[in-house]
Amino acid sequence: MRIMHISLGGCLSAPPVKYGMTEDTGGHIAYVLGAAMAQAKLPEVEEVTIVTRLFDAPELGAVFAQAEERIAPKCRVVRLASDRAEYLEKGDLVGELPSLQNALLETLEAMGAARPDVIHAHFADAAELALAARERFGIPVLYTAHSLGAEKLAPGEVPSAELKARIARETRALDEADAIIASSRDEVERQIPKLVPAAEGRAHRIGPGVCVEAQGDAARARQMLNGFLRDVSKPIILAIARPIRKKNLRRLVDAYASDPTLQDRANLVVIAGLRDGLGQGCSERDAVIADLFDGVDRHDLWGKVALPRQHSAQDISDLYALAAEGGVFCNPAFHEPFGLTLIEAAQAGVPLVATQSGGPSDILPDLGFGALIDPYDTASLARGLRDVLMAPERELAARRAQRIARQTYDWAAWAKRSQAVMEGVVRRLQGQTVAIQQHEHLLACDIDNTLTGCRNGARAFDQWLGREGERYAFTVATGRSIAEAQRVLAEWDLPTPDTIISSTGTEIWHRSGSGFTLCEDYAALIAQDWDASAVRAALDGTDVKFQPIYDQRRWKVSLFGTISDVPAIEARLHQAGVLARIIPSHEKFIDIIPVQAGKAAAIRFEAARRGMSDDRVIVAGDSGNDLDMLSRFENAVLPANALAELDGLASVYRSSLKHAAGVLDGVQYYRTPQPMLMAGE
Repeated sequence: MRIMHISLGGCLSAPPVKYGMTEDTGGHIAYVLGAAMAQAKLPEVEEVTIVTRLFDAPELGAVFAQAEERIAPKCRVVRLASDRAEYLEKGDLVGELPSLQNALLETLEAMGAARPDVIHAHFADAAELALAARERFGIPVLYTAHSLGAEKLAPGEVPSAELKARIARETRALDEADAIIASSRDEVERQIPKLVPAAEGRAHRIGPGVCVEAQGDAARARQMLNGFLRDVSKPIILAIARPIRKKNLRRLVDAYASDPTLQDRANLVVIAGLRDGLGQGCSERDAVIADLFDGVDRHDLWGKVALPRQHSAQDISDLYALAAEGGVFCNPAFHEPFGLTLIEAAQAGVPLVATQSGGPSDILPDLGFGALIDPYDTASLARGLRDVLMAPERELAARRAQRIARQTYDWAAWAKRSQAVMEGVVRRLQGQTVAIQQHEHLLACDIDNTLTGCRNGARAFDQWLGREGERYAFTVATGRSIAEAQRVLAEWDLPTPDTIISSTGTEIWHRSGSGFTLCEDYAALIAQDWDASAVRAALDGTDVKFQPIYDQRRWKVSLFGTISDVPAIEARLHQAGVLARIIPSHEKFIDIIPVQAGKAAAIRFEAARRGMSDDRVIVAGDSGNDLDMLSRFENAVLPANALAELDGLASVYRSSLKHAAGVLDGVQYYRTPQPMLMAGE
């Protein structure tokens, strides 16, 4: 396979990249380079090409005027000339899109048989070029937004004409891309559906990796900071970000200044891009740098705060090593789409304090240590820093988070998963569509701890379905969202289902090419008499705790709680005249859904669509979230690891095997004719 990435903004070149040398030379360039170089290492990949813009700016580097640059085996950068020759900030690239589009189409025409099999566009400006290439040459398009313009708007704020045009380009990219790759749940489950609801079925959450240049040396970092700090033996609070307002760096200085305990325990080190001096000729950049210096001066923090003017990739590694010695890494941005520096810091063993808006709300819970803060609240930021710096068993928790970060965020794993997505879109455009087959049975399985939990069992299930797929319509029925269901199935190398029943039986998604399409007929059915806002209003003033915003769906309100909380919730809903079903599970979650929804209802709807009666359905699950379907279908399977909350179930097959092996055992049981018991036996 030949792959092309398109990323137009910033200064993209072979590593090491001078991140922060311009406002647009940031994390997305690290993402594109890491992704491309990991893909180039795959044996099935023949060539990876990164297309970016050519410009002449000797002060930034001669390489950016070079038409082609080899950055690794099987991986190169190709630069396209546009009407203007100088470096342009991202906002000024819009006027260059027509000439860049022509240059790309000419390049692809000249490539002939060596044209890419798939194009991965980064940001909506690149997507415009990629979609034009698809129209001309039939090349499928993947899209990664990185940052969506709608997230820049405060509640009630009216977008400027420029931002409105950007949002329109992003909406088109989401609507027309063959598949979407995103990094965080917030992006996949809140931001993208807010613009294009149907795009969620084509969106894949694949966690990126990081590329730290070298092993860090804390002693070298202390030497670097010696000219700034009075006591370099103290731990450091480290922040690394481009000097733009949305990174909220001034509030970090104010939070540090507001808390004498923080000043006593740690120094503050802010790496705000690269600069030659205070005046760089860019109004926002200059204003942010001036504001940082004003904060240090206004609060008399000289000797406690370092604002280095220049740094290298090695310096960053050294600072991470120093921060790992009793310090903390902080990202206080108003909104952070993902946060690659958070992953870099965590993999270096540094505890994290980060904004609760965006990707960090995924990352920190995954790592199991750190503090999420309100980026608009100085006291919240100071408290988060203090709590992490003074946390009991801090070193043990940081090492555990470091191990998880290294296992979870890896470019090789990203390349493997993205390759499967790319193969799917290529098959789709080659006409290999997914058609409804006539199956003998519908097999509906929960995912977590039913199909997952044992690698050997998952592998056996995949092999079995490869042999028996023509007989069984494979369906998963899960409490997870469509995107999370796809992610977990891919991480466990489980087969792609024909149908995904997600969000506790409130959504049915049918396989369609590289993604899934929402069943609007089922949605219309369960939407009758459903009012999510009325559910939330009925619970106002109670002690219930809502799950994160991305766990709230159009037809599902999700809470934290146990079965003991259900009577009080039922009473509040009844008092408010709200019709809904309440489903507790795993002794910690509660879902409130439409009365006509649920896993059993969705499975029955899907079976009827396929012309199957209930006796041709086999269901398997392990928790209270599955009680609905396990109690309503006669062919029900419980693996040996099923939770105690299902102990009261009768007329089910209880396997002696766990997880997917138990599912296969149950399928074998129901496909084998059972002896009929005679009277008296």
